[in-house]
Amino acid sequence: MGACCSTEVKYKGRRNEEDDLEGKEEEGQQEEVTTTGHAGAIVRCQGSSSYTSMYTRKGKKGINQDAMIVWENFLGEKNVFFCAVFDGHGPSGHQVARHVCHTLPYKLSTVCKENDVAVGADKDWEASIIRAFEESDEDLILEESLDSYCSGTTAVTVIKQDEHLIISNLGDSRAILCTRDNENQLIPIQLTVDLKPSIPSEAERILKCGGRVFAMDEESNVPRVWMPDRDCPGLAMARAFGDFCLKDHGVIAIPQVSYRKLTSKDEFVVLATDGVWDVLTNNEVIRIVASVKKQSMAAKILVYYAVQAWRTKYPGSKVDDCAVVCLFLKKRPLLTRSLSDMSKNVASQLDGADSNLISKDRKTEEGETVINCDITVDPKALDELNRVKAFTKSSLLGSLNRRKTSKDFGRTEVN
Repeated sequence: MGACCSTEVKYKGRRNEEDDLEGKEEEGQQEEVTTTGHAGAIVRCQGSSSYTSMYTRKGKKGINQDAMIVWENFLGEKNVFFCAVFDGHGPSGHQVARHVCHTLPYKLSTVCKENDVAVGADKDWEASIIRAFEESDEDLILEESLDSYCSGTTAVTVIKQDEHLIISNLGDSRAILCTRDNENQLIPIQLTVDLKPSIPSEAERILKCGGRVFAMDEESNVPRVWMPDRDCPGLAMARAFGDFCLKDHGVIAIPQVSYRKLTSKDEFVVLATDGVWDVLTNNEVIRIVASVKKQSMAAKILVYYAVQAWRTKYPGSKVDDCAVVCLFLKKRPLLTRSLSDMSKNVASQLDGADSNLISKDRKTEEGETVINCDITVDPKALDELNRVKAFTKSSLLGSLNRRKTSKDFGRTEVN
């Protein structure tokens, strides 16, 4: 598992390799795989749909321990989506992640049908989600083929119908929302809290139950959870499925559940494992996803950038596994950035640049992690930016006039 860190990122703009990803099917491309789930839902394990993009890539640490899933028409209701990513850890983490990936949405669908839970009734949803999480955790004990004593998985899920969004989180995977501020600029909103033992309330619960929380000398900024009398397993999160060696010592499988009412300003949701969040900020993630030419390629291109960031930030470390699910909230493909958005961004970058270096400080919403994000623009990218800047100066006025007559273009919500 990764950890929050303060370091530099070299971000060199759009590259030819990214165009190759969008323009052609490369070797190893993940093909669409769907099955039928409970109540007739469409279960998607990889690939993309009209509203979703998903992709996972194995890191350099061995077998891919990440998993992801999307259920469309969840509960048998049209345009209800269940999306989730899972990050396994421990010797059997990949098996635990895949097991929970398939059992959790089925169990949640069953529980909701039994209790006749209506989408949008967040209190009823919270009780059903917690029950489904706890029962899924208990099922791991009964699964003889799985060794979940010192292995487990995170989980972050979202359920969407119309304007209702229900988020649940277990561990340190993360979900963010891309929305627009009052000036129509894209901004990220973090929907979950990284549930790590560094959070005082999480550490307090663990310590009360006899667990220990401390960081190793070589990772002084990464608090981990340890058994009372043994220096193992060193879990970097405070909540998880599995990890039964710590279940009596404060590590729980009860998720944090929250509700958000979506508005016309909201664009998309991104769920990802910490292989992405350890090297990219929330703002970088929404910029990357919003800039893709094809929504179907959004998850893959985001993973591509995360891998490049790993190689830049941690050249001596092994790249972590990455899994991403993007849920788009509009019927039309997101037109990456408007002309005015682009011109403002280009102007601010070029006018504020010192040589070819653009430096900005970024901070997570919790204020815990500061990342100095140095964006280096290569000569070809700089030429392109100059060309776009020159073009937008002459056409911005016309674009703004057109905006007045087509203000709501491309902003239709999912029905």
